[in-house]
Amino acid sequence: MLLKRLTEARGVSGNEKEVREIIINEIKDYVDDIHIDRIGNIIAYKKGEIDTPRLMIAAHMDEVGLMITKIEDSGLLKFTCVGGIDQRVLVSKPVLVGNKKVNGVIGSKPIHMQKKTEWKKALDYKELYIDIGASSKEEAEKLVTVGEYASFLSDYVEFGDNLVKAKALDDRVGCNILIDLLKTNRKLSIYGVFTVMEEIGLVGAGPAAYNIEPDIGIILEGTTCSDVPGLEEHLQATELGKGPAISIMDRTTIFNKDLRKMIIDIAKKNDIPYQLRRTTFGGNDSGKIHLAKQGAITATISVPCRYIHSPISVMSKSDYDNAKRLLNLFIDNLEKGGFNNEF
Repeated sequence: MLLKRLTEARGVSGNEKEVREIIINEIKDYVDDIHIDRIGNIIAYKKGEIDTPRLMIAAHMDEVGLMITKIEDSGLLKFTCVGGIDQRVLVSKPVLVGNKKVNGVIGSKPIHMQKKTEWKKALDYKELYIDIGASSKEEAEKLVTVGEYASFLSDYVEFGDNLVKAKALDDRVGCNILIDLLKTNRKLSIYGVFTVMEEIGLVGAGPAAYNIEPDIGIILEGTTCSDVPGLEEHLQATELGKGPAISIMDRTTIFNKDLRKMIIDIAKKNDIPYQLRRTTFGGNDSGKIHLAKQGAITATISVPCRYIHSPISVMSKSDYDNAKRLLNLFIDNLEKGGFNNEF
């Protein structure tokens, strides 16, 4: 299964090679051109019968993770976080470290040795370490070097009522949807872009959009789902199983209202469940895409994911399927000339 391979692949921001190779192998026989730019974005072009509007569809390849910053004399590894990670979830998690994929576990001072005041707060990553079983610095240095990445070790598992748990659903769900789209025949030419380093500041999207100069940018994302006890409804960004989420605004973009209305109207007409992303925190690649050259209008179609930016996220397969269906119907509408932008 493609989503299993994508989520289990290692692709911490700046180290997307493993994910990139899977994607290239999947799409190479279905697109007219594949260009890897200087920072590692995949820009795939699938030529159709019509070229306007110029459409760019983006999904980011990278995931949150860790980077090794020091090897202690004891052989334990110090690290820093790459991307936004809730540090409370780090302790005891298994990881794969470095190019050799060394097994390790994130450890801390035992609770028996902690002061009572320490029990009341989350341990900062500076108080944690990765144990790879080495007994000395010299032994550890044979396996790992400073500057190498560590990724969470987490298997893809289907469970419960049509649910999936895996790491990196943000944004391998978007990558999978975009791959499947590029394998279909469309009348409208499409630029399918798999971006790098979204999790550390939307790094890849800007250069890619500058190259393409899109009229319209659609961002496929795995987004925050917070339908959990103890959180007021208005703070619940999305809910699992209620359909793909359409963004109104976030910290980097106020999304185009006409484009959003078109997508919502398509969902209503075709009985596709959808929801509006109720919160405005965070951002995605739209923040750079809509600023490129003369600018582009953008919209985001997201798959809600619980426990995002952690070793294990959870999504509903029905939300995934409906996001994919909505995207395809949106492109059908563009091909019929069904979009009129009014500023």
